Amino acid sequence: MELEYPDDLKYLDTHEYIRLDGEIATIGITAFAIDQLGDIVYLELPEQGESVKAGEKFGTIESVKAVEDLNAPISGTVIERNEGLIESPEMVPDDPYGEGWFLKLRVDNPDEELTETLSADEYRAQVEGED
Repeated sequence: MELEYPDDLKYLDTHEYIRLDGEIATIGITAFAIDQLGDIVYLELPEQGESVKAGEKFGTIESVKAVEDLNAPISGTVIERNEGLIESPEMVPDDPYGEGWFLKLRVDNPDEELTETLSADEYRAQVEGED
């Protein structure tokens, strides 16, 4: 199966993605991560109003295979979390880059913090080398 990595996103080597629209960042996990995890059974995300810090854990995702930490690609304040996924975590794989987002953040310093992220091509090269 060919996994997708949209070019308009930035990626972390820990398999989170970020879509930046001005000072609003949408965060989720990549198709590769979902493929590796298998069936997702639980998702823990911060509440609206909480702060997250780039490079630090902001939640966990649990599958039948493993429990993995979710790492923030950027610092900011949670303005929305995907309540539908918390209630039905098995829906994450259906549309990871669309309806499968986890958090929307109001970003502190969008230009300064994205230096550690990978382009779609860089991320693809990294994960396809892991197979």
